[in-house]
Amino acid sequence: MAEDQEEFASADAGASKTYPAQCSSLRKNGFMVIKDRPCKIVEMSTSKTGKHGHAKVHIVGIDIFNGKKYEDLSPSTHNVDVPNVKRQDMQLIGIQDGFLSLMTEGGDVREDIRLPEGDLGKEIQERFEKEEQLLVTVLAAMDEEAAIAVKSMPK
Repeated sequence: MAEDQEEFASADAGASKTYPAQCSSLRKNGFMVIKDRPCKIVEMSTSKTGKHGHAKVHIVGIDIFNGKKYEDLSPSTHNVDVPNVKRQDMQLIGIQDGFLSLMTEGGDVREDIRLPEGDLGKEIQERFEKEEQLLVTVLAAMDEEAAIAVKSMPK
């Protein structure tokens, strides 16, 4: 009898990676999923209604994790996916093998966020070596996380 029981994959607290929003409700500096990537909208323009009655919205977005530019064209009445984007400031407590050791507000230690490449990574490394108390801003969306900013910790 026990073998006949169905097993269900466990899920988190119902927080989905994206939610639908009408294309016309999106705004510049908002977020949208373009080609399966979470993007920040940097440019939007709306065309007039055509012969068949749909106004089109042309959206240009920049991937929030890798900086690539994506474009999308869709009718203003259609729904598009908007990623659930979460920002969190964490205290930097160490850098090891290209990964950041960060302490969350709850006191948990996270060591799975990569030191960013480029200028931001260099800035974090240099300021950490000068023994500054730093807060690193981590952006999370669609099962990806990245450090996007650094600031001095308030005294």
